[in-house]
Amino acid sequence: MAVSKILLYYAFAPIPDPEALRLWQRDLCEGLGLRGRILISRYGFNGTVGGELEAMKIYRRKTREYPAFRDIDFKWSEGTGLDADGMSVDFPRLSVKVRDEVVSFGAPDDVEVGANGVIGGGTHLKPHELHQLVDERGDEVVFFDGRNAWEARIGRFKGAIIPDVRTSHDFIAEIESGKYDDIKDKPVVTYCTGGIRCELLSAMMKKRGFTEVYQMDGGIVRYGEAYGNDGLWEGSLAVFDGREVMDFAPGAAVLSTCDSCGKPTNRLANCTDLACRKRLLCCEACGTVSCPEHNLAVV
Repeated sequence: MAVSKILLYYAFAPIPDPEALRLWQRDLCEGLGLRGRILISRYGFNGTVGGELEAMKIYRRKTREYPAFRDIDFKWSEGTGLDADGMSVDFPRLSVKVRDEVVSFGAPDDVEVGANGVIGGGTHLKPHELHQLVDERGDEVVFFDGRNAWEARIGRFKGAIIPDVRTSHDFIAEIESGKYDDIKDKPVVTYCTGGIRCELLSAMMKKRGFTEVYQMDGGIVRYGEAYGNDGLWEGSLAVFDGREVMDFAPGAAVLSTCDSCGKPTNRLANCTDLACRKRLLCCEACGTVSCPEHNLAVV
Protein backbone atom coordinates (compact mmCIF):
# COMPACT_ATOMS: atom_id res chain seq x y z
CA MET A 1 0.00 0.00 0.00
CA ALA A 2 1.38 3.42 -1.00
CA VAL A 3 2.30 5.68 1.89
CA SER A 4 1.81 9.47 1.81
CA LYS A 5 4.54 11.68 3.29
CA ILE A 6 5.32 15.40 3.56
CA LEU A 7 8.76 17.02 3.63
CA LEU A 8 9.48 20.44 5.13
CA TYR A 9 12.93 21.93 4.49
CA TYR A 10 15.04 25.00 3.81
CA ALA A 11 18.64 25.96 3.16
CA PHE A 12 20.52 29.24 3.09
CA ALA A 13 23.34 29.49 0.56
CA PRO A 14 24.30 31.79 -2.32
CA ILE A 15 22.27 30.74 -5.38
CA PRO A 16 24.07 32.01 -8.51
CA ASP A 17 21.19 31.17 -10.88
CA PRO A 18 17.81 30.99 -9.11
CA GLU A 19 15.91 30.48 -12.38
CA ALA A 20 17.99 27.42 -13.30
CA LEU A 21 17.34 26.00 -9.82
CA ARG A 22 13.63 26.66 -10.27
CA LEU A 23 13.50 24.76 -13.55
CA TRP A 24 15.44 21.82 -12.09
CA GLN A 25 13.21 21.60 -9.02
CA ARG A 26 10.04 21.87 -11.06
CA ASP A 27 11.13 19.11 -13.44
CA LEU A 28 12.28 16.92 -10.55
CA CYS A 29 8.96 17.24 -8.71
CA GLU A 30 6.86 16.77 -11.83
CA GLY A 31 8.82 13.65 -12.77
CA LEU A 32 8.24 12.17 -9.32
CA GLY A 33 4.58 13.13 -9.08
CA LEU A 34 5.06 15.52 -6.16
CA ARG A 35 2.98 18.54 -5.21
CA GLY A 36 3.75 21.43 -2.91
CA ARG A 37 5.26 24.91 -2.70
CA ILE A 38 8.90 25.80 -3.29
CA LEU A 39 10.38 29.32 -3.10
CA ILE A 40 13.87 30.17 -4.36
CA SER A 41 15.86 33.39 -3.98
CA ARG A 42 19.44 34.51 -4.52
CA TYR A 43 20.21 33.52 -0.92
CA GLY A 44 18.19 30.38 -0.28
CA PHE A 45 15.60 27.74 -0.87
CA ASN A 46 12.44 26.84 1.07
CA GLY A 47 9.87 24.17 0.39
CA THR A 48 7.10 21.86 1.52
CA VAL A 49 6.26 18.98 -0.79
CA GLY A 50 4.10 15.89 -0.49
CA GLY A 51 3.73 12.59 -2.28
CA GLU A 52 4.35 8.86 -2.23
CA LEU A 53 7.09 7.71 0.15
CA GLU A 54 9.49 6.18 -2.37
CA ALA A 55 9.19 9.20 -4.66
CA MET A 56 9.91 11.46 -1.71
CA LYS A 57 13.05 9.50 -0.85
CA ILE A 58 14.29 9.99 -4.42
CA TYR A 59 13.48 13.71 -4.23
CA ARG A 60 15.44 14.07 -1.00
CA ARG A 61 18.45 12.23 -2.43
CA LYS A 62 18.46 14.17 -5.72
CA THR A 63 18.09 17.55 -3.98
CA ARG A 64 21.06 16.79 -1.76
CA GLU A 65 23.18 16.24 -4.88
CA TYR A 66 23.17 20.03 -5.33
CA PRO A 67 26.41 20.96 -3.49
CA ALA A 68 24.93 23.79 -1.40
CA PHE A 69 22.11 21.51 -0.19
CA ARG A 70 24.01 18.37 0.79
CA ASP A 71 23.43 18.99 4.52
CA ILE A 72 19.84 20.20 4.22
CA ASP A 73 17.63 19.16 7.15
CA PHE A 74 14.55 17.42 5.76
CA LYS A 75 11.70 17.11 8.27
CA TRP A 76 9.31 14.21 7.63
CA SER A 77 5.66 14.07 8.64
CA GLU A 78 2.66 11.94 7.79
CA GLY A 79 0.55 13.00 4.84
CA THR A 80 -3.24 12.72 4.74
CA GLY A 81 -3.23 10.43 1.72
CA LEU A 82 -2.88 10.05 -2.06
CA ASP A 83 -5.52 10.53 -4.74
CA ALA A 84 -6.38 8.08 -7.53
CA ASP A 85 -3.37 9.32 -9.52
CA GLY A 86 -0.97 8.76 -6.60
CA MET A 87 -0.66 12.51 -5.89
CA SER A 88 -0.70 14.10 -2.44
CA VAL A 89 -4.14 15.30 -1.36
CA ASP A 90 -2.50 17.79 1.01
CA PHE A 91 -1.50 20.12 -1.85
CA PRO A 92 -3.75 21.18 -4.76
CA ARG A 93 -0.86 21.71 -7.17
CA LEU A 94 2.89 22.17 -7.59
CA SER A 95 4.22 25.74 -7.33
CA VAL A 96 7.92 26.53 -7.82
CA LYS A 97 8.76 30.24 -7.89
CA VAL A 98 11.69 32.67 -7.70
CA ARG A 99 11.24 35.56 -5.28
CA ASP A 100 13.40 38.31 -3.78
CA GLU A 101 12.90 36.63 -0.39
CA VAL A 102 12.10 33.07 0.67
CA VAL A 103 10.22 34.61 3.61
CA SER A 104 8.47 37.91 2.87
CA PHE A 105 9.87 40.15 5.60
CA GLY A 106 10.20 42.99 3.09
CA ALA A 107 13.91 43.36 3.82
CA PRO A 108 15.91 41.33 1.28
CA ASP A 109 19.00 43.49 1.78
CA ASP A 110 19.04 42.59 5.49
CA VAL A 111 20.02 39.02 4.66
CA GLU A 112 23.64 37.99 4.24
CA VAL A 113 24.53 34.38 3.54
CA GLY A 114 27.77 32.50 3.11
CA ALA A 115 28.82 28.91 2.64
CA ASN A 116 27.65 28.13 6.20
CA GLY A 117 24.27 29.83 5.95
CA VAL A 118 22.95 33.09 7.40
CA ILE A 119 25.66 35.47 8.60
CA GLY A 120 25.01 37.15 11.94
CA GLY A 121 22.03 35.05 12.97
CA GLY A 122 21.11 33.80 16.42
CA THR A 123 22.79 30.88 18.15
CA HIS A 124 21.12 27.59 17.22
CA LEU A 125 19.71 25.55 20.09
CA LYS A 126 18.85 21.86 19.86
CA PRO A 127 15.77 20.91 21.92
CA HIS A 128 17.85 19.62 24.86
CA GLU A 129 20.07 22.74 24.69
CA LEU A 130 16.96 24.90 24.96
CA HIS A 131 16.08 23.10 28.18
CA GLN A 132 19.62 23.62 29.46
CA LEU A 133 19.34 27.36 28.80
CA VAL A 134 16.01 27.55 30.64
CA ASP A 135 17.43 25.51 33.55
CA GLU A 136 20.42 27.86 33.82
CA ARG A 137 18.72 31.22 33.23
CA GLY A 138 15.15 30.55 34.40
CA ASP A 139 12.57 33.29 33.95
CA GLU A 140 15.21 35.50 32.35
CA VAL A 141 14.74 33.54 29.09
CA VAL A 142 12.22 35.12 26.69
CA PHE A 143 10.48 33.08 24.00
CA PHE A 144 9.68 35.18 20.92
CA ASP A 145 7.25 33.76 18.37
CA GLY A 146 8.44 34.27 14.80
CA ARG A 147 5.12 33.33 13.19
CA ASN A 148 1.90 35.13 12.36
CA ALA A 149 -0.19 35.85 15.45
CA TRP A 150 -3.05 33.60 14.31
CA GLU A 151 -0.71 30.58 14.29
CA ALA A 152 0.11 31.14 17.95
CA ARG A 153 -3.56 30.99 18.93
CA ILE A 154 -3.55 27.18 18.71
CA GLY A 155 0.00 26.48 19.92
CA ARG A 156 3.00 28.27 21.44
CA PHE A 157 5.84 27.96 23.90
CA LYS A 158 4.82 28.63 27.49
CA GLY A 159 4.93 32.33 28.32
CA ALA A 160 6.04 33.35 24.83
CA ILE A 161 5.78 36.88 23.46
CA ILE A 162 3.35 36.82 20.53
CA PRO A 163 4.06 39.82 18.28
CA ASP A 164 1.03 41.59 16.85
CA VAL A 165 1.63 40.62 13.22
CA ARG A 166 -0.68 39.23 10.55
CA THR A 167 2.10 38.42 8.07
CA SER A 168 5.89 38.17 8.10
CA HIS A 169 5.97 41.55 6.34
CA ASP A 170 4.84 43.18 9.61
CA PHE A 171 7.81 42.00 11.70
CA ILE A 172 10.33 44.74 10.86
CA ALA A 173 8.01 47.55 11.97
CA GLU A 174 7.07 45.49 15.03
CA ILE A 175 10.62 44.95 16.31
CA GLU A 176 11.54 48.56 15.50
CA SER A 177 8.48 49.92 17.35
CA GLY A 178 10.20 50.13 20.75
CA LYS A 179 7.70 47.87 22.49
CA TYR A 180 10.37 45.17 22.98
CA ASP A 181 13.25 47.41 24.10
CA ASP A 182 13.01 45.96 27.62
CA ILE A 183 14.12 42.51 26.38
CA LYS A 184 17.01 43.65 24.19
CA ASP A 185 19.60 42.56 26.78
CA LYS A 186 17.84 39.34 27.79
CA PRO A 187 18.33 35.86 26.30
CA VAL A 188 15.70 35.81 23.54
CA VAL A 189 14.78 32.50 21.88
CA THR A 190 13.07 32.93 18.52
CA TYR A 191 11.04 30.04 17.14
CA CYS A 192 8.83 29.19 14.17
CA THR A 193 7.42 26.13 12.42
CA GLY A 194 10.49 24.62 10.76
CA GLY A 195 13.26 27.11 11.55
CA ILE A 196 13.47 29.35 8.49
CA ARG A 197 11.46 32.34 9.70
CA CYS A 198 13.18 32.46 13.10
CA GLU A 199 16.62 32.06 11.52
CA LEU A 200 16.06 35.20 9.46
CA LEU A 201 14.27 37.00 12.27
CA SER A 202 17.10 36.31 14.72
CA ALA A 203 19.57 38.03 12.38
CA MET A 204 17.24 40.99 11.90
CA MET A 205 16.79 41.33 15.66
CA LYS A 206 20.55 41.31 16.25
CA LYS A 207 20.96 44.06 13.67
CA ARG A 208 18.43 46.09 15.64
CA GLY A 209 20.16 45.91 19.00
CA PHE A 210 19.00 42.62 20.57
CA THR A 211 22.22 41.40 22.14
CA GLU A 212 21.65 37.74 23.06
CA VAL A 213 19.50 36.00 20.46
CA TYR A 214 18.95 32.27 19.97
CA GLN A 215 16.83 30.27 17.58
CA MET A 216 15.13 26.92 17.95
CA ASP A 217 17.14 24.70 15.61
CA GLY A 218 14.73 22.90 13.29
CA GLY A 219 11.86 24.93 14.66
CA ILE A 220 8.82 23.71 16.55
CA VAL A 221 8.79 20.55 14.42
CA ARG A 222 12.11 19.27 15.78
CA TYR A 223 11.18 20.27 19.33
CA GLY A 224 7.83 18.52 19.11
CA GLU A 225 9.44 15.36 17.76
CA ALA A 226 11.73 15.32 20.79
CA TYR A 227 9.26 16.14 23.57
CA GLY A 228 5.71 15.71 22.26
CA ASN A 229 3.29 17.15 24.83
CA ASP A 230 5.76 16.81 27.71
CA GLY A 231 8.02 19.82 27.20
CA LEU A 232 7.66 23.59 27.01
CA TRP A 233 5.45 23.56 23.91
CA GLU A 234 1.69 23.78 24.42
CA GLY A 235 -1.08 22.97 21.97
CA SER A 236 -1.11 22.22 18.25
CA LEU A 237 1.00 23.35 15.30
CA ALA A 238 -0.46 25.25 12.33
CA VAL A 239 0.90 23.94 9.02
CA PHE A 240 0.61 25.30 5.49
CA ASP A 241 -0.90 22.34 3.67
CA GLY A 242 -4.20 20.49 3.54
CA ARG A 243 -3.80 19.16 7.08
CA GLU A 244 -4.03 22.73 8.50
CA VAL A 245 -3.11 21.50 12.01
CA MET A 246 -0.89 18.77 13.45
CA ASP A 247 -0.24 17.44 16.95
CA PHE A 248 2.97 15.83 18.18
CA ALA A 249 1.20 13.35 20.45
CA PRO A 250 -2.36 12.39 21.35
CA GLY A 251 -4.06 14.59 23.91
CA ALA A 252 -2.45 17.92 22.95
CA ALA A 253 -3.92 20.86 24.87
CA VAL A 254 -6.60 22.93 23.14
CA LEU A 255 -5.63 26.54 23.85
CA SER A 256 -8.22 28.60 22.05
CA THR A 257 -11.92 28.87 21.30
CA CYS A 258 -14.23 29.14 18.31
CA ASP A 259 -14.59 32.72 17.08
CA SER A 260 -18.29 32.07 16.52
CA CYS A 261 -19.60 30.18 19.56
CA GLY A 262 -16.71 30.24 22.05
CA LYS A 263 -16.30 26.48 22.40
CA PRO A 264 -12.75 25.07 22.71
CA THR A 265 -11.22 24.25 19.32
CA ASN A 266 -7.95 24.21 17.38
CA ARG A 267 -9.70 24.05 14.00
CA LEU A 268 -8.54 26.78 11.62
CA ALA A 269 -10.76 28.36 8.99
CA ASN A 270 -10.85 31.26 6.54
CA CYS A 271 -13.24 34.16 6.95
CA THR A 272 -16.48 33.56 5.04
CA ASP A 273 -15.78 36.67 2.95
CA LEU A 274 -13.77 35.27 0.04
CA ALA A 275 -11.86 38.54 -0.35
CA CYS A 276 -10.72 38.46 3.29
CA ARG A 277 -7.45 36.72 4.10
CA LYS A 278 -7.90 36.51 7.87
CA ARG A 279 -7.41 33.14 9.53
CA LEU A 280 -9.87 32.36 12.29
CA LEU A 281 -10.84 29.54 14.63
CA CYS A 282 -14.08 27.67 14.02
CA CYS A 283 -15.38 24.48 15.62
CA GLU A 284 -16.88 21.72 13.48
CA ALA A 285 -20.37 22.41 14.80
CA CYS A 286 -20.29 26.01 13.51
CA GLY A 287 -18.69 25.02 10.22
CA THR A 288 -17.88 28.57 9.05
CA VAL A 289 -17.08 31.86 10.73
CA SER A 290 -16.65 35.54 9.86
CA CYS A 291 -14.22 38.13 11.12
CA PRO A 292 -15.70 41.25 12.81
CA GLU A 293 -15.21 43.31 9.63
CA HIS A 294 -17.28 40.83 7.60
CA ASN A 295 -19.89 39.87 10.14
CA LEU A 296 -21.85 37.49 7.97
CA ALA A 297 -24.32 34.96 9.30
CA VAL A 298 -22.80 31.63 10.27
CA VAL A 299 -24.21 28.74 8.24
